Amino acid sequence: MSQFPLHTADSAPQDSKPLLDNSRKAFGMLPNLHAVMAEAPGLLAAYQQAHSLFQDSSFNDAELTVVWQSINVEHECHYCVPAHTAIANKAGVDPAITEALRSGTALPEKLEALRTFTLKMVRQRGRVEREDIDAFTAAGYTKRQVLEIILGISQKVMSNYTNHIADTPVDAPFEQFAWSR
Repeated sequence: MSQFPLHTADSAPQDSKPLLDNSRKAFGMLPNLHAVMAEAPGLLAAYQQAHSLFQDSSFNDAELTVVWQSINVEHECHYCVPAHTAIANKAGVDPAITEALRSGTALPEKLEALRTFTLKMVRQRGRVEREDIDAFTAAGYTKRQVLEIILGISQKVMSNYTNHIADTPVDAPFEQFAWSR
């Protein structure tokens, strides 16, 4: 069980209270991840901002899902894989894409290039070769998107690492999408 509290609007530090209100408005509930992050208002604020910025990037919903889930699966995040499965479903992403990401099976060629490059960025901590960037852009992506992947990685490091140390309980709406490697 987590040693980190699941904050509510009543128990959260004062600076986290408006951030938790933002979470409730955005998700129609208070996700447990946000309830844990509320202990550190700066972390919750940074996470919310990174999430918003990444959603507003040049990636479409399927591509956002590929970046998020590639990182979530690589980091073996028990919370984020099911949460992003629900998010992808709500966004209308093809369930075959989500299942391929969860199971590690092949994606359509362009999306596979996105997963491959994202994982190289994560595994090599951004130290990719020029040839890796060339292969990514040859698949139809841009240099802007190379940099936007860094934004997505930053967001996922905040959530995945928080979930690892806090053992964040998976929210009821996401339980049906439970995942483990």
